[in-house]
Amino acid sequence: MAHSHAPGKAHETDMHTEHHEHPDQEGMRNLGFWIYLMTDVILFGTFFATYIVLRNNTNGGPGPAELFEINGIIISTFILLFSSYTCGLALLAMNKGNRKALIGWLGVTVVLGLVFIGFEINEFAHLVSLGATMGTSAFLSAFYTLVGTHGLHVIVGIVWMVGVMIQISRRGITPVTKRKVNIVSLFWHFLDVVWIFVFTVVYLMGVS
Repeated sequence: MAHSHAPGKAHETDMHTEHHEHPDQEGMRNLGFWIYLMTDVILFGTFFATYIVLRNNTNGGPGPAELFEINGIIISTFILLFSSYTCGLALLAMNKGNRKALIGWLGVTVVLGLVFIGFEINEFAHLVSLGATMGTSAFLSAFYTLVGTHGLHVIVGIVWMVGVMIQISRRGITPVTKRKVNIVSLFWHFLDVVWIFVFTVVYLMGVS
């Protein structure tokens, strides 16, 4: 009889563990994410520097002005920037405790991210059809590396966001899922900032 309530207490403990994190554990995870983000800043900084050095090394082939179709790039840029806005709306919904709206706005953000990736794949396919491959020149090697790495990060962000959406649909808005939404949204905004630099350094400076 003394142990009759133990299963209930154990279940309560499990539920508590699922919905809450120890402050130290949460702090370490946040620190880990910031360290990762700093390494990403260094990575992209290196790629930007490499691109700037090599952008005129076209090996006698076409350069940015001949290859880039700026209208399509402007559209894809608007789509990605708008996805940052919808991601912000998801955060507002989360802070209001509206799970349905939170999942909905994250879903819109995912769709916009997929459209952006579609534009990027289409651009790469067009360049390859013109014979402008990664091995054509140092300029194109640097271009594909920089833009492609950003695109891969966007794909990771999309998969990550879908995973968070699944967790929210199953567990609701908890301290754990809130932390995950905050981190993935920060990552998404970071990718938007990186793209602004890509758009300026690679495309605007390339066609000017």
